Amino acid sequence: MKAICVDDEPLAVEYTVNQCAQLPQIDEVKGFTDAGEALAYLRIHPVDIALLDINMPGTDGITLASRIKQIRPKTSILFLTAYKEYAFDAYAVHPTGYLLKPVSLEKLAAEIAYAHRSEVPSASPHIFIKAFGYFDVYADGRPIAFKLAKSKEILAFLVDKQGSGVTRAEVFSAVWEGQLYDRRMQKQMDVYIRSLRDTLREYGISEIMEIEKGILRVRPDAFTCDAYLFFSGDSEMINAYRGEYMNPYSWASMTEGILTWSQSKTE
Repeated sequence: MKAICVDDEPLAVEYTVNQCAQLPQIDEVKGFTDAGEALAYLRIHPVDIALLDINMPGTDGITLASRIKQIRPKTSILFLTAYKEYAFDAYAVHPTGYLLKPVSLEKLAAEIAYAHRSEVPSASPHIFIKAFGYFDVYADGRPIAFKLAKSKEILAFLVDKQGSGVTRAEVFSAVWEGQLYDRRMQKQMDVYIRSLRDTLREYGISEIMEIEKGILRVRPDAFTCDAYLFFSGDSEMINAYRGEYMNPYSWASMTEGILTWSQSKTE
């Protein structure tokens, strides 16, 4: 993993960089005391995780996290701060974790290990669907590359429905919120669905979705999904959930709220 640390205090940057350098998951770590320099670096270099102080002059850590997500959407954010009261605002940008200073090496290692696990499924089932954070599908550990972004979102919506059948019109209403489902868009929907089916067939996982009499659904018994495991009571997935669900799909906010509420009841 590649990491960056951003803190306006040079000693804090040095301390965090030294801690990261001791972790086997971190291959490379860079430290910055200036948010602008960190963003300039990110535009050129992909980074797996960004460790950010929150209370910084100029560009604060929450604003910086939002800008990082715009440049590198899949970069995990880990906030390191001395101020507990910032936690609520921090979670608005869906961080991977939030640690209070001073941070022990043990706690930092645990959070970075979680960030690493959340990117690639560790159990290696034949088909793994990752709904926590950004939606992704893996076949034998290999990420699926969708030709069309809307085709991927259609599959995400079906996964969110957990096997319940939905019509094309219902899919359209969610994925193309506010648009008119006219003849032109009906034809466009057919293109996206056809592309989705072609992609699943290409990767040998066409069994996860079925269409019958105009009704679309996924088959939950054909794959493993972190969110499904959460709802089944799997303690590892309940602990793994960090407030991120199917970013950046707005229609997923209701399920995200249910996940967050459910997790709070287990604490």
